[in-house]
Amino acid sequence: MNAQPDDNAPRPGGIDDALQREIDDALGGGSLEDLLEESAPARHWPGQAGEIAPGQVRRCRVASVDPEGVLVELGRKDQGVVPLEQFGDEPEVGDALDLEILRYDDGEDLWILSRHGAVERATWDNLAEGQIVEAFVEKTNKGGLEVRFSGIGAFMPISQISLYRVEDADEYVGQKIRCQVVEVNRREDRVIVSARALLELEAEEKREKLLAELEEGQVRQGVVRQVMPFGAFVDLGGVDGLVHVSQMSYARVEDPAEFVEPGQTVEVMVLKIDREADRISLGMKQVAPDPWDAVEATYPPGATVTATVVRMENFGAFVQVADGVDALVPISEISWTERLRHPSDALKTGETVQATVLKVEPDRRRMSLSIRQAQASPWSGAADRFTPGSEQPGRVTRIADFGAFVELTPGVEGLIHISELSDQHVRRAEDVVQVGQELTVRVLDTDEINRRISLTLKGVYQDGQTPAADAEAAKPKKKRKRPLRGGLD
Repeated sequence: MNAQPDDNAPRPGGIDDALQREIDDALGGGSLEDLLEESAPARHWPGQAGEIAPGQVRRCRVASVDPEGVLVELGRKDQGVVPLEQFGDEPEVGDALDLEILRYDDGEDLWILSRHGAVERATWDNLAEGQIVEAFVEKTNKGGLEVRFSGIGAFMPISQISLYRVEDADEYVGQKIRCQVVEVNRREDRVIVSARALLELEAEEKREKLLAELEEGQVRQGVVRQVMPFGAFVDLGGVDGLVHVSQMSYARVEDPAEFVEPGQTVEVMVLKIDREADRISLGMKQVAPDPWDAVEATYPPGATVTATVVRMENFGAFVQVADGVDALVPISEISWTERLRHPSDALKTGETVQATVLKVEPDRRRMSLSIRQAQASPWSGAADRFTPGSEQPGRVTRIADFGAFVELTPGVEGLIHISELSDQHVRRAEDVVQVGQELTVRVLDTDEINRRISLTLKGVYQDGQTPAADAEAAKPKKKRKRPLRGGLD
């Protein structure tokens, strides 16, 4: 014989203190003695087989079917009944059904069951916490909705209407809402229902099912829920995942809020699932065409492209050729006329430039460009301008162990080998010329193709004069200080 349930045992379902205060305020502070605590543990009934408790979904076997309902076996001697009207096709004896435990009926010594999530036909006689009903919203009051189902009036606090904050409860008037009975007080003729409780239950079930199905590499649709500086949270249908800003697009995304917005439907790929930490990493760019797939055909070596400077380093400037395609301009390929210490000496971030494609490596996602080769070369026509035997003005730009480099025109340098600096033996180039010194040189040979010009000073300066001597003679003479009186020099 089954034992009677303990009247002091916590009831299934429940509401927390905050909701109780909300109900008391909305209903004028009426006593709700039988309100359930949201975190109430499952009720276990003495003498019942297993751990049957309201709220569970259990596999049952059909024992008999009649107009009063479907009688099922829960295991051992425990039996339950589910309304026949909840079935479209009448079940057969022996069928296995997944049914939800609603409550225990002491008088009938039966568990009252329901097809999982099914709406029940409620009356005052069978009304109990945990039942799922479909209620019609009649009007609003200061604290929520006044609803009615099966002729029974009930109240739904505003916090229990939705999973999310409801700003305007009037929009629900005239609608039908599936909800769960969370409190019945027959003495005060008061019933409290919650749509949120049902939504939370369904969301959790949906979440568990989705987590079981979710695998890395899957492509799914989701809805953007929240946008943060570091990325966006996307709801996959009960489970949220993060699309980091670096995984949004092949193009550079500075502000995620400019790329996606809350409520937007997006397609994402599941990149990583950390079930222990309850984290899911998603990517949006992985489901879009990779711009590097077409780079080799679109930008062959020698092609001229328009690009935007996005970043500069000591060794060169990175420019954006297309969305998701960045290329490097080495510092040596920025200018013909300037010897740069840093790319910022000639370029600015955000500047648009013309460049020539030097090399494309799609597999390594690399491309190198030249800005100077997209411009007219100062060496063009050098053989006609700097003919052997002609004397040219120039300026010393660099000195090396083997000689001195002289700029003849911006972007065109020639070399005076150390043996061509003087008719006499020269130990160091600095003994004859200095960096920045302007002088006259004679052209020995011009190789326009290889961009080389050989120069000499021999025969340019007569009577033993040298550029260094000329430079020294041109310097102003320092006045000799006169000795101070008193014997101090």
